[in-house]
Amino acid sequence: MANTIDIRRRIRSVKNTQQITKAMKMVAAAKLRRAQERMFAARPYSAALRQVLTSVATRVESLEHPLLYARDEKSVLLVVVTADKGLAGAFNSNVTRATLNAIQADPQGIGARDPGSVARGGTQHRKKHHR
Repeated sequence: MANTIDIRRRIRSVKNTQQITKAMKMVAAAKLRRAQERMFAARPYSAALRQVLTSVATRVESLEHPLLYARDEKSVLLVVVTADKGLAGAFNSNVTRATLNAIQADPQGIGARDPGSVARGGTQHRKKHHR
């Protein structure tokens, strides 16, 4: 049976953990808010760029560039972007699970057998499962 000192120590430990968790939530909320503000600030630029490109595309007589031709798919490159830092274990797991589902659900069996990865989580998963 635990004595009162052990119980008090455990209560203090739980309170400290709660404080750390609360601080991490506040930092994450601030980062999310800053990212949303940057996204909203980029919208006018995106709209103007779309308008300029549409205007240019309507004035061009023919679009004869090799990258604009419709071709049959021979292979598909799957780029897996995962997180390096933070409490992103569930995010990385969901991304890798979606990657494996996309590879297995490939109806024509083309490409995407060895996906490229960006960041540590995807790279570790790729090394472990794609030898």
